[in-house]
Amino acid sequence: MSPQQTDFAMSDQGSIFLFTPLTPAAETWWAENVGDGAMTFGTAFVVEHRYARDIADGIVADGLTVE
Repeated sequence: MSPQQTDFAMSDQGSIFLFTPLTPAAETWWAENVGDGAMTFGTAFVVEHRYARDIADGIVADGLTVE
């Protein structure tokens, strides 16, 4: 049995967090729960600190993984 692939990479960049979807399930989750209006930086979504924990908690609550 292979280990489960992480769905999102979450990176603290000081004044913002970056959420990078790593799987198709992560891309779908973001589209359904956050929307396509979020600012991007490369393949990552830019999130203010005040929202990052709630988003990470929502990802985990829906059965996906974030590191």
